[in-house]
Amino acid sequence: MPGEDVVAADVEKQLAAPMPWIGMYVAAASLICTSAMAADTFHGFRSKKHWFPSKYFTLNATTLTLLAVSMKLPLDLTTRMYAATDRLAKVSSLALMSTAIANFMTSLGTMDDREMLMNVTALAILVVTVIVNVCVQIIQMRQFLNGRKMVVEEIIAVVVMLVSLVMMASSAVMVLATKRYLKTKYHEMLQTASDEQIENLTFDKLRLMIQKYWVMAETSNPQFVIARSVTCATSGILSLIVALVLLQVEIRMVMEYDILHQSISNYAWSTKLILFTQTIGVIVGTIAPASRWFIAINNFRSRNESGNSIRSAFTVERYWTQKMVDWRQGSLSFRIRHLKSRKFLHDLRGLFLKLCIYFQRAIVLSSKLVLIVSVCVTAPAIACLNYVRSVTRQKRISHSVSSRDHEVDIRGYVMLLEGEVELPKETLESICKEVDEVIRKGKKQKSKNLLKLLEKSRSFNGVMEFDSHKIPGLNSRDLPYCWSLPVATLTSIALAFPNVRKHKSKLLLNSVAEGLRLMKLIDKALDKKGRLANVRTAADVVWVGVELYHKWQDKDLRESSLKGKNAEEILQQLRDKAEKTVVEFRRDARDCLMRNPLNWPTKVIAANSMYRISTTVLLTRSDKTDDELFEQLSVTIADILAACLTNLGHVITMKCHRNTIEEREKSVRKAALLLGKTEEIIALLQQRELPVSAPDQAASIEEWRTLINQENNIDHGFSSKTNIEIGVTESREEHVDVKAE
Repeated sequence: MPGEDVVAADVEKQLAAPMPWIGMYVAAASLICTSAMAADTFHGFRSKKHWFPSKYFTLNATTLTLLAVSMKLPLDLTTRMYAATDRLAKVSSLALMSTAIANFMTSLGTMDDREMLMNVTALAILVVTVIVNVCVQIIQMRQFLNGRKMVVEEIIAVVVMLVSLVMMASSAVMVLATKRYLKTKYHEMLQTASDEQIENLTFDKLRLMIQKYWVMAETSNPQFVIARSVTCATSGILSLIVALVLLQVEIRMVMEYDILHQSISNYAWSTKLILFTQTIGVIVGTIAPASRWFIAINNFRSRNESGNSIRSAFTVERYWTQKMVDWRQGSLSFRIRHLKSRKFLHDLRGLFLKLCIYFQRAIVLSSKLVLIVSVCVTAPAIACLNYVRSVTRQKRISHSVSSRDHEVDIRGYVMLLEGEVELPKETLESICKEVDEVIRKGKKQKSKNLLKLLEKSRSFNGVMEFDSHKIPGLNSRDLPYCWSLPVATLTSIALAFPNVRKHKSKLLLNSVAEGLRLMKLIDKALDKKGRLANVRTAADVVWVGVELYHKWQDKDLRESSLKGKNAEEILQQLRDKAEKTVVEFRRDARDCLMRNPLNWPTKVIAANSMYRISTTVLLTRSDKTDDELFEQLSVTIADILAACLTNLGHVITMKCHRNTIEEREKSVRKAALLLGKTEEIIALLQQRELPVSAPDQAASIEEWRTLINQENNIDHGFSSKTNIEIGVTESREEHVDVKAE
């Protein structure tokens, strides 16, 4: 009836009214994906990693949701989209999906097995859904194909998308096996590198050591391993093909139609925005996959130049199918009592996995064939480009060869897979240059004020003299120090002295602030079991109060100076307040855990340190003026800092020894940055003679005090624990811990 037709038309009009805003939402999702791919591209260029690791645009729930929104137009079966701009927007959506899959490839290396399975399955569901919807549209509209624009490009985009998904799945199976292999190989090489005893760790020796570990970490990075694979190279050329297809069809449509006015769908003006955003996304997203493909071509050319035949290029390495072979040979993950049923399922699974193995081998061989064809097609252009690069590189080497003569060959530390060719010299040089750049970055952050303070130290006597043995303890069990607690406590005392020039106090504050940043790293690295966690926290709390508020436990360190009190009176006030805090806590404590001073609250630990150190300063004060006492404490602080910082080489080495894949590269980078920051400090301390015969046995401040006493074999009158006392303390602590549990 006419009335019903009018109502239906009004309903359809109302439903179509928000469609442009839905298109705007699709364009926004596409823009976010484009921005993430652009960020990864920028990060790759900035870090000079031209294989472009995935940092921002990775395969996860968020990016899959954004891609699902971006695929709104290909999934829409009901909206009429016959105009040029509408059809182009559909093709650009399909091209964006293919480009996104190619960019996802390297992110597989950041996932564990379960996460990889879930994400790849989710991606496969999305891709299959898009392909099915496009195929439904093509089949249903087959009688109109002659008049339908861009159907060939649409089919090409769908095929590329499907092949890209297959490459992704093939790479995922390979990563499952290579991760285990690389972990085992890295552990063995780590043992070999650790067995090389390095004495007298100079800056150059530490730099070369970091360089070795850096090469091991970089080349064993699962993302880099995937980027070197043939499936990733194939994915790169597919991404390049689909980008070229999209650009040529857009140019052709611009020449044939006025595409800015060729949108008649309900999405209206938003279609043009979607087309523009997704085209930019395809162009930007093609850079990384195409670069990996180009690098793979260069690597293949170097394989042939080194004498390897093309026949060897058609060998399928074991790691491509190793995981499926293990699954096939293993038992069923679920229990079936009936023997024949269990045997039938086992055989059925074995047959399926056997077919998968054949399919995987076919994928790898096809990818290698594509790579060989790519090498042949691009040979003239690559040859010209390599010639230009070799000329410029030769000029650059002529200026830098003299500074590299002393370096050792690091090719033995490159982590390669079975049958993998050696990395090109340019790649290794780039990796080594990255180490030097990080070290140079660290040099720009060197601690100038700390160096001035360290120059005041002429010995390590301050390690012994800050805490006197003559002082009776407030507890029956001694509380051990970490390196940073006595420095923070001594600084708070020194800053409270009156009659000291303001610029001297400020210089000490800045110097200690720079030193404590390094001391915290050392304390944390040496305290592997975390026994001194509360002590380290107490030092941090004390320093926050001193640096930001000039207070020690709510006591203003400048208040006494303003009231005209001298240094002795200030020391007595600090000592009395600290003693009161500890005594009141011990009187009120009822928990058996509090018998162990390591379990005390941070406030009480800090108070115990202040009591002992302030009392020691009072005993050794003599008739010194405030300024002289300030200088004495500055020298003591410098001595403790110098002794602590002798551990820098050991800490840098420890940072290089991280064995987990997720932490390797980041930890070695931190070691290189730390080396650059402390170059002058290491050089300064190497001129000093350590007061102990076995410096490798003296890492913590308590070990220093014990070993110095044993070396001198005399009673200095200062507190120190013997090995027997430490053993008794530890046994008592373990006994208390057992009772507490």
